Amino acid sequence: MKLTIENGLRRASLGDVLGRVCGPAGRKVALLAFAVLLAGCGTRHYRKSADKDVYRIIDQVEAQIFKRTNAFTIDTPYSARDPKTILPGEIIEDRLATNRRVINLRETLDLAVRTSREYQNQKEQLYLRALALTGQRHRFTPNFFGSINPSWSGDGNGNVDLDAVKPEAGFSQAFKSGGSLSVKLVNDLMRYYTGDPGTAALSVMSVDIAQPLLQGFGQNSDAVEALTQAQRGVIYSIRSFDQYQRQFAVDIVNDYFSLLGQKDSVRNNYTNYLRRVETRRYTEARAVDRVRQSEVDDARTQELNARIMYVNSVAQYMSQIDAFKVTLGLPLKEDLYLDDGDLRELSAAGLGAVPIDRDAGFRIAVSKHADILNAIDSFEDAKRQVRLAADKLKPGIRFQGSASYAVQDSTNSWSYHYARFNPDQFRYNFGLQIDLPLDRLAQRNDYRGTLVDFERELRQLGLTLDTFKERIDRGLRTLEQRRLNYISQLDALEVARRRVENDTLLLEAGRTDVQKLRQSQDALIQSQNDLVFTMVDHLQA
Repeated sequence: MKLTIENGLRRASLGDVLGRVCGPAGRKVALLAFAVLLAGCGTRHYRKSADKDVYRIIDQVEAQIFKRTNAFTIDTPYSARDPKTILPGEIIEDRLATNRRVINLRETLDLAVRTSREYQNQKEQLYLRALALTGQRHRFTPNFFGSINPSWSGDGNGNVDLDAVKPEAGFSQAFKSGGSLSVKLVNDLMRYYTGDPGTAALSVMSVDIAQPLLQGFGQNSDAVEALTQAQRGVIYSIRSFDQYQRQFAVDIVNDYFSLLGQKDSVRNNYTNYLRRVETRRYTEARAVDRVRQSEVDDARTQELNARIMYVNSVAQYMSQIDAFKVTLGLPLKEDLYLDDGDLRELSAAGLGAVPIDRDAGFRIAVSKHADILNAIDSFEDAKRQVRLAADKLKPGIRFQGSASYAVQDSTNSWSYHYARFNPDQFRYNFGLQIDLPLDRLAQRNDYRGTLVDFERELRQLGLTLDTFKERIDRGLRTLEQRRLNYISQLDALEVARRRVENDTLLLEAGRTDVQKLRQSQDALIQSQNDLVFTMVDHLQA
């Protein structure tokens, strides 16, 4: 086929144009380069193709496992940009950016999914596992290949000639039966370039096929097993990622309410500090005639201690806020404020008992928890490895066959007349390759090793089930324990408030001392902080 360009009414072959511009050698090289350029694809195409295949796999497996799909993507704000355009200075400026952000719990979860570095890492791990599966699947589809192998020769006078171009094309494919097929077409076009009628252009089409008949047949094939394990690996990864999403949400909620609890503790400590200031002032006012100086000093000491407690709680809260920003993937320069409404709602709702018993909880975990399901499937993997190792002990019987058709053209035309089939130019051969089981020591050891691994996996599955049973039992006990502790803390807080009110009145009446009031105030601040953290502990459990 000739490529042409048109200029007005005059048509000329592209080779003629290049010949006039570059000379004969330039024409040949330019045509070769042009062909390579047409065959290539841009990096954007390959990226989109990979994303399309991977996202399709993830959607299909999610639908199979969960009967639903999510809009999964690993794209980030940098994904659409050329890596060469992203400089370190831009990242530095991004981390120094300032912003003020007020968020509630729902907004925090949404923000964490979009900006958390660890969450993005987990998504990319799942993507890479599915990407590896595309490579295993590709082996069982026609894998086309093509190459052009030019060669040059020259002499001491500076003459350089393009002697030959040997293009090759074909495809190979593996089959679920364990066999493989390869088809290749090779052309030697030396005569076309040298112009030597005594040199023939040679074209060879060859077909090679191999098929194991006993060992390695079908599902016992190494290639089929690699595909099976890759498919199961994607299932494991999607389950694990789903479990990670749940745990990630739980961790964010825990961190969020822990911060709210710490924030509430800061307020309690500040209120306690103000109470101590009032007590100290009241004591100083009465030091003229009714209160000893030692009581004034004691009130001042307690004021300073309350101030230290307040300052330390503020510093601790700010450190926790910075750590939470790192968890969310936010720049540390941002000012982050948490909405207290979620903690008020949690406090108003109270803590109810969990309506589930231990056996029901365990049955739910066995049917839904990713770690248990993956442990069960790993047990099945170990069982399959025993079967594969046993197959390696069998004799190896392999059918091999090949056929080729060669066309040699010594005419002056550049054609190979493939349609003119000549039986004399067709060759084929076939036979069996038999591997007798005379020495199977290595295979024997592998087989025995897989039996040991299987029993280990069996014990590991039992351990996993026992561990989850214990975790569920302990978790339900902890939930009930913390619910009862919360109820007790409510009563303790009410008692502490009454003590402070009563001791304050007694102090004003001169019937008690500052030390007694200080003790009741200490009990109140402790009860206030304990109540908040007990509530947060129950939520975390």
